[in-house]
Amino acid sequence: MSGKVLELAQIDVHGSAKTLDEAVDEAGQMLVAAGAVTPDYIGFMHDRERVISTYMGNFLAIPHGTNEGKDTILASALSFVRYDEPIDWNGNPVRFVVGIAGKDGGHMEVLSSIALIFSDEEQVDRLLVAETKEDVFALLGDVNE
Repeated sequence: MSGKVLELAQIDVHGSAKTLDEAVDEAGQMLVAAGAVTPDYIGFMHDRERVISTYMGNFLAIPHGTNEGKDTILASALSFVRYDEPIDWNGNPVRFVVGIAGKDGGHMEVLSSIALIFSDEEQVDRLLVAETKEDVFALLGDVNE
């Protein structure tokens, strides 16, 4: 881990998931691959989703683990997956899944950065048409500050 919460390797502009559960797995696997969480964290992400939906509006869902899973977090990080076709997120269309792991409460700053980006419809439109992970990274780069 570099100390940054988002790296190019944690961005996918053509996610392959077709269902909510597959999307949580996809975002979680990217966090595992980044060295931010153990594989067990993905189960805690699913647990959270069963308790309360992580759908945020503007085509965005932010799956993250429960408090019980905090010991499976090794470092703060996020993953970003965009889908060409909307995923049904309990009746809501989702095109962006941002997986979050926050070490020692570090996810709150990241969550607020993501919320700010996605509260701006122009930014959402830019993210929808971004062609490369580098383009997405340029739009999301503030999360590393």
